[in-house]
Formats: sequence, structure tokens, C-alpha cells
Amino acid sequence: MSEEKIEFNRPYMTGKELYYIAEAKFGNMLAGDGPFTKRCHRWIEETANVKTALLTHSCTAALEMAALLLDIQPGDEVIMPSFTFVSTANAFVLRGAVPVFVDVRSDTLNLDESLVEAAITPRTKAIIPVHYAGVACEMDSLLSIAKRHGLMVVEDAAQGVMATYKGRMLGSIGDLGAYSFHETKNVISGEGGALLVNDQDLSARAEVIREKGTDRSRFFRGQVDKYTWQEVGSSFLPGELTAAFLWAQLEQASMITDLRLTAWSFYHDSLETLEGEGLIRRPIVPKECGHNAHMYYILLHPDIDRQAVIESLKSHSISAVFHYVPLHSSPGGLKYGRAHGSMDVTNDVASRIIRLPLWVNISNEQQSRVVQVLSDSIKLQNNSF
Repeated sequence: MSEEKIEFNRPYMTGKELYYIAEAKFGNMLAGDGPFTKRCHRWIEETANVKTALLTHSCTAALEMAALLLDIQPGDEVIMPSFTFVSTANAFVLRGAVPVFVDVRSDTLNLDESLVEAAITPRTKAIIPVHYAGVACEMDSLLSIAKRHGLMVVEDAAQGVMATYKGRMLGSIGDLGAYSFHETKNVISGEGGALLVNDQDLSARAEVIREKGTDRSRFFRGQVDKYTWQEVGSSFLPGELTAAFLWAQLEQASMITDLRLTAWSFYHDSLETLEGEGLIRRPIVPKECGHNAHMYYILLHPDIDRQAVIESLKSHSISAVFHYVPLHSSPGGLKYGRAHGSMDVTNDVASRIIRLPLWVNISNEQQSRVVQVLSDSIKLQNNSF
């Protein structure tokens, strides 16, 4: 008898998505910035306490808007981790900037704030912290560095919806923040994202850039009698059906987060013994960080063959995966960016990480099976040391 397949991710539906999509359809409003988009904007603004939130068709689009808002020019530099998704770099490379990769901390796998200042040059324009696994970077230190050097801070909070740093929502702490609502994230719309803006001047420009470089939004509010091309922009709006789907998710964002935290804690407790034996390292969450259980990962002992562990899980119908190939060593990173200093932690983490299946309503039985197969595979290798 074959074992039940345990997927790595299973997108969660609240039950209201199709109802709201039908409501949008019968309301004859399918393009962007309809009633559901406005509800989503208001929810993010109030929940995250930001001046302006603007839905986009992806987090990538939100980061591209950020690069436009910061008027990034060819030759400018932006500091970011190498252990991140390609969109973090691409958004700025599209404007001609050079990503300067800095190593990550060994505890949170986030940008190492102690290494950032040394990477700053006269060409540096921004720092791009990435909140890995929904655990916050050390934002006070990064903001202090940025202020001393006159730099902007753009939070890549793709994985950070509903997570906090010292009580503040991720994405709302820097000058700009970017969310993802991709189906692999906690709160989803299939594809989708949002740009969070704290500065009044940037808010007005963000609205123009998002609407193809026009003041169309002001026109619809009756603030101008016609709309015209104002500056460089593009079409960053999602359709209203996407916003309707997202609204059903945002309504239950707290519940979704709580359910994921419960599953995360089950893994964390179940794997304590394996960590105590020195065979893995569990995630570390600093006390000032309220994480959102975006993922549960482990770092294997260096002598454990990661691919053998993944294949063992696969043979038991369990899907577990590694994560990023570091940008600094990828073909694109070598072509467009440069590394500042050692990337030892990044390289080490990238070679040892495994992410375990985690979704809303994954059962304790399923998680126990993951833990058992994982433990058996690791201990089998450990016996050969």
C-alpha cells in the first residue's frame, strides 16, 4: 500500500474567495483599483500602520516600483544579502544598479548588520534587508546605519506578512516595504504583492509610477480634470479578481498565522532531541521578533548528505526541498553584482538547509511522519561517521 503524499505546500482557501470573485464579476469591475483593491489597501495600511499601501501584481513588481521611486541610476549600488530570491536583485539591476552582496548571520540567516557599514561606498543608495522565513532583520541597527550615511531602506518582506519586529509589522519599518501574496506564501492571491510606503512624498509618486506614470488615480478622485503622463512608470496593478481573492485571505490573516504557528511549534518541539544530538540545528528566533511561521527549516550537520536525506523523504512520498542558490555565485550575480567580504555563512547555510512541509491544517500525524522519516535518514548516515 502506497504512503499518502505529503506535499511541501498546500495553498489554503478560506471559503470566501470564489464568493468575492463572483461579487467583483457581477459588480462589473474587473480592472485594477476597484472596491476589493481599496479594501485590501485599507487593511494593510491600518494593520501595518503605514501611510500608503498599493497592491501590485507581484512582490517583484513592488520591488521594481521601489527602485523607480528611489530614482536608481546606472552605477548606483544597493546592499543586500546573497541568500535571497533573484527578484531582490533583479528589481535594481533593471535600473542599472550593482547589487553588493553581504553575508548573512548564522542564527537568523538574515543580512548581517555588523557587515553592512563596511560595504558602503559613495555610490551606495539603499540597503535591502530580506526578512528570511518571516523572522525580522536587526532593523534598528540597519536604520541607524542608513541614517548616518543618507541611505534609503527597502524591506523585502515577501515572507513577512503578519510578522513583527519589536511590535512593528515587517514592511512598515523602512522607507519602503514589499509583500508577496504568491501561492507559496502565508496569505495568498495566486500571484500578487504590495508596496508599503511611509513617506508622504514617495506615496504621491508611487501612485503615479503604478499607473503607467500618469496621475490617473488623482483624476478618478476628482483632483484633476484630466490625467496625463507625469514620469516613468508601468502597469503594476493587479486585476480586481485577484484583489477579491486576496480580501478573503486578509480577513482571516490572523487565524491563518495562528494555525501555521501551531504547526511550526509542533516541528520545533519534535526536533529538539535531534538538535540535542548535534545532528541538526533548528531555526533561531530572537526575542524581539514575532515570526509568522512562514517556513520550518533545519540545518543539517556538515557531514550529513543533504541530497540523500531529501531522496529518503521523497521515497516515503514526502516533499522537502532546499532553498536558494546564493546570488553571488550564480551566473547573474557574477555578471551584475559583486560580493563584499566573505560569503562563508551564506555558502554554508545554502549547502545544509532543508525546508519541511508546512501549510495550514497539516495534521500532527503528517508532521510526525515527516519527523520520523527525517530522523531515521539522518541517524542512518550518522551511524557511518
